[in-house]
Amino acid sequence: MKGLKIAAIMAGLLMVCDSYAVDRDTWIEISDYTAYGLVTASIAWPAYQRDWHGATQAGLSVASGTVIGEVMKARFEKDRPDMSDNDSFPSNHTVNAFSAATNLHIRHGWRVGLPAYGIATLAGVARVEADKHYWEDVLAGAAIGIFTGWLFTDSQSGQVYVAPWWKDDATGVYVSARW
Repeated sequence: MKGLKIAAIMAGLLMVCDSYAVDRDTWIEISDYTAYGLVTASIAWPAYQRDWHGATQAGLSVASGTVIGEVMKARFEKDRPDMSDNDSFPSNHTVNAFSAATNLHIRHGWRVGLPAYGIATLAGVARVEADKHYWEDVLAGAAIGIFTGWLFTDSQSGQVYVAPWWKDDATGVYVSARW
């Protein structure tokens, strides 16, 4: 229930921010704090608990997502809405936020994951509101982040294991559960 309360608070915060027409610079700050706060939490929380495996998984999730995002930015060279440069696609703030949120969700369950996804969503909305990205940039960033989060993160409980697989011309997802 605590996770639902935090998610409701985040949704309310988003509506309040939007209704008061927060300026562009404030939206940039919101996107920075939310994205990098989630990244910090996903690495620092397990490190504080001396869960070096979890901290490594969080780092790999975020780092691999960032690399994928940077390669795509170089390949697509899409102009930002504010015309400041051509690094719009995909949103790396959103990649980072969603890879960290997915890591937190897998490692610590939905009670941590739900508010983390709410914060990640706020990071994506803030990038659009700041005129740094279009919605498709944010959605692509979220997809990349979720993918890399699932790719590198194991559940702490060891009850469910999800991993991608590929061979020649076939790809899929392997799911294993223990009761």
